[in-house]
Amino acid sequence: MKRCHLFLCLFSMSCWVDLMPTAGNKIFHFGACRVSMSTTEIRAGFTAIKANIQARDPIRTLSILSYPHSLHKVQSSERCCITHHLFNFYVDKVFKHCKTEDSFVNRKISSIANSFLSMKRKLGQCHEQNQCTCGQESTEKYKQILANYEGLNVTSAAMKSLGELDILLDWMEKSP
Repeated sequence: MKRCHLFLCLFSMSCWVDLMPTAGNKIFHFGACRVSMSTTEIRAGFTAIKANIQARDPIRTLSILSYPHSLHKVQSSERCCITHHLFNFYVDKVFKHCKTEDSFVNRKISSIANSFLSMKRKLGQCHEQNQCTCGQESTEKYKQILANYEGLNVTSAAMKSLGELDILLDWMEKSP
């Protein structure tokens, strides 16, 4: 009987600790889904390579993530779904094609990619538990992002998407 109480106590503590943000982490609310992550760490890595990445973008008149299909207009009920799509997009399409001749830049990209992979997993759990509402708005915005991406060659599209990472981070941080 004591083991059962001990197990229950330890299990409860581990669940509580899992929900608490660690140093530098913030809890983000994407619809019904709550996820803890550190955008500060991601932003610091991105800031260190932003100029290098954006200098590789030959097409400055096109954006993958922003206006007129801005993320800022997504309804709060669909935030989990579009965020889940975007983290999948960055992990599955963008980071795979962001290789440079500069080892410092590659290490920073790898670090950001690892953070995104962790978030992709957390958001995937919410999605599997049906906490994400995927409606027409989030589906249409994601299709437009894919169309913008696929309209360019793979390397250019990946570098442009990485160069726009601050758009995604700003959206995440400003949202309720």
